Amino acid sequence: MDIPRIFNITESAHRIHDPFTPEKLATLGAALRLESGTRVLDLGSGSGEMLCTWARDYGVTGTGIDMSQLFTEQARLRAEELGVADQVEFIHGDATGYISDDKAGVAACLGATWIAGGVIGTIELLARSLRTGGIILIGEPYWRQLPPTEDVARGCLAGSISDFLTLPELLASFGHLGYDVVEMVLADQDSWDRYEAAK
Repeated sequence: MDIPRIFNITESAHRIHDPFTPEKLATLGAALRLESGTRVLDLGSGSGEMLCTWARDYGVTGTGIDMSQLFTEQARLRAEELGVADQVEFIHGDATGYISDDKAGVAACLGATWIAGGVIGTIELLARSLRTGGIILIGEPYWRQLPPTEDVARGCLAGSISDFLTLPELLASFGHLGYDVVEMVLADQDSWDRYEAAK
């Protein structure tokens, strides 16, 4: 099992496989008020930068699941490089339907909600691995403004306009599911540029 080869090629030099910078990952970790020993589950963990740096900086433990053999190996190497290989584990596998036996204080999926058919399905999946009182962490693109036509949406590399919501609609969708949004860190144009340009 592996992701399509094009992703292994275009993102092989990425440490972070979404439009976040190392500074934004640090901001997110601080915003979550992570405590030492917090268990983090990361579905679609890519090259493991979030888990590895949070293990180093906050003392978290955790597991990352990714279907790319290359990214999983990069994650293991990064854990060794940062001296946290005893705190984090990376599994090469399909995160679709993955449920952890060890309940997590933070259950995350950044930029890979397709694993459960979108935001709603991913929240439902993550909730099954979450301890009582834990935090679900979702990273999802949103429309800054709705495209005027389906052709324009496809030109933005979306399948259709309905693939994404606007930010107010996305935030409201969590409330409709019975969840409170307690923090938010947004990618900006610079972080999107760095993510795309590096491809």
